[in-house]
Amino acid sequence: MPTTDPLPLAVDLMRVESTSGREGAVVALAERLLAERGWTVQRIPVSPGRDDLLATSGRDPVATLSTHLDTVPPYVPPRVEGETLFGRGACDAKGIAAAMVCAGERLRGRGVPVALLLVVGEETAHDGAHAANASPLRPPTARVLIDGEPTESTLAVGTKGALRFTLRTRGRAAHSAYPHLGDSATARLVRLLSELDGLALPADPLLGATTVHVGMLAGGVADNVIAPWAEARLMARLVTSPESALELFTRWVDGRAEVEPGVSVPPVRLGVVPGFATSVAAFATDIPALGAWGAPFLFGPGSIHVAHTDDEHVPIAELRAAVDAYERLVVGAVG
Repeated sequence: MPTTDPLPLAVDLMRVESTSGREGAVVALAERLLAERGWTVQRIPVSPGRDDLLATSGRDPVATLSTHLDTVPPYVPPRVEGETLFGRGACDAKGIAAAMVCAGERLRGRGVPVALLLVVGEETAHDGAHAANASPLRPPTARVLIDGEPTESTLAVGTKGALRFTLRTRGRAAHSAYPHLGDSATARLVRLLSELDGLALPADPLLGATTVHVGMLAGGVADNVIAPWAEARLMARLVTSPESALELFTRWVDGRAEVEPGVSVPPVRLGVVPGFATSVAAFATDIPALGAWGAPFLFGPGSIHVAHTDDEHVPIAELRAAVDAYERLVVGAVG
């Protein structure tokens, strides 16, 4: 039976906890629900026990609607209060997945072949997107990718990139009553991090400023021991290439800490369609890892400002309006 209202489907998906790395149950649910609605559904292996889903209708789909089924922790169960859907994944991005399914079924009813790509791992290493990009299951006709993230129902003209990196300092343990006999790694790290706010970072006329924050801190072995080690995990939002950003941060550190780069994605300029309000997204997406799927567009209901919070939500009216918007986007982007 075709799905016309994204709300029940969004709630069904949100009832299943799917923190990144533990997406198996929600992928199985989505696979069953799509198959029941007549989609041709195939799994794209990502890692043991983890798969993306590719669902197609008709032959030779040109456009692909794609978003992710994984979420950040902690799990927050769904609830409807008045005209708002609350819970983990409401806007990032299970509500979006539900709206895309409904839009796909409308398009299918019009005889427009379309693909749905539901990936895992977006919130961490983008490994689901990388697996999909390399998959032989990708339709050879695919040339338009409409990615779903919460953009407040605007069409993003660009997204910042991202760089995760760890700073690690080494010291020498000693009894805390005799600090001169040791070398505090935590003190070294704190002094270094205190310079972050004064660091000159690149800016871009379209994408805005590069930003960086300290996400996690760790170090030491006990409160009465001079800390022999310390580390900070940082994330920068980029308007330049990850390579140039890493070089900048490495020059700033200047040997005062070890610099260990992590996952990175570049900034991206995106396509537009007449009739849609536009914006710039400061967050990173799967789009850089899905280059083989065609010209990228980015749109989604809800606000990134409430994603990743305990108050994550999306207005139900906006969620329902996204169905029409995705349908119009496919038609407009394909031409």
